Amino acid sequence: MKKQLLIVIIVLAVIVARGGLFVVPEGEQALLTQFGKPVGGVQQAGLHFKIPMVQEVHRFQKRILKWDGDPNQIPTKDKKYIWVDTTARWKISDPLLFFKTVQNERGAQSRLDDIIDSVVRDAVSGHLLVELVRGKDYTPPAGIKESFDIEGAAVEPEDLFGREEILDNLLKKAGASTPEYGIELIDVQIKRINYVEQVRQRVYERMISERKKVAAQYRSEGEGEKADILGQMKKELRTIESQAYRQSVEIRGEADATAASIFAEAYGKDREFYAFVRTLESYRKAIRDNSKLVLSTNSEFYQYLQSASK
Repeated sequence: MKKQLLIVIIVLAVIVARGGLFVVPEGEQALLTQFGKPVGGVQQAGLHFKIPMVQEVHRFQKRILKWDGDPNQIPTKDKKYIWVDTTARWKISDPLLFFKTVQNERGAQSRLDDIIDSVVRDAVSGHLLVELVRGKDYTPPAGIKESFDIEGAAVEPEDLFGREEILDNLLKKAGASTPEYGIELIDVQIKRINYVEQVRQRVYERMISERKKVAAQYRSEGEGEKADILGQMKKELRTIESQAYRQSVEIRGEADATAASIFAEAYGKDREFYAFVRTLESYRKAIRDNSKLVLSTNSEFYQYLQSASK
């Protein structure tokens, strides 16, 4: 009898241990329900107890979870249709409220689809495309003058919103709707913005046109610098050539004057000898091999030849 009672106690203990003990791992939290109604929550990791066959454990993540929406085609304020791909990070802040409103992560993802998609659509349609793709501190390249028009009114670049401001407002608006579901929205970001196919080609053409305009301006400035440098170079070259020509004329004049002075001095010392030497030099230059000279006996060129033959 005692042995049978012991067996019954052991079986009951096993049933209680298997059905009454449960483990909550790190990064998770649990909610206990009794006949479908929440009766308590477990935030701490470790071994915990529940009433077997009566209470049920519902586990939820404590970690930050990811939400990825489907890309949507949305018109901007300046009537440009774009594809917007959004992502968000969230976590379960109140497991009891979370279980009562959305029950599980799939329900939460569906509810976030409605909330975030609606807020993103309002944000995109309420701003210009240029505000969605660049920061507030963006400055255009030198030489590019930006102008924007909203419903016929000109807007200065400094009056535009930046991407960061739009995302902050988007997070505040979407985050205000999630606490009622036990959800804390941590961050919302736009992963990608792209034009629809119909306008993408026009955008590429505009980008190419702007780049060509900048390139033409750079080329024009380069041509101006080139002309200035070439002008300076030609001016300096003419100055150098003029100075060199003047120096060469001066040197040549001085040389001619020195030679004339030497000739005059030599001629003044012995005119007859000088005339004789110059005549001999003339003979050497005029008379070549197989050369013949026909001279008159009265020619001065012949006088030394005539005297030499006597």
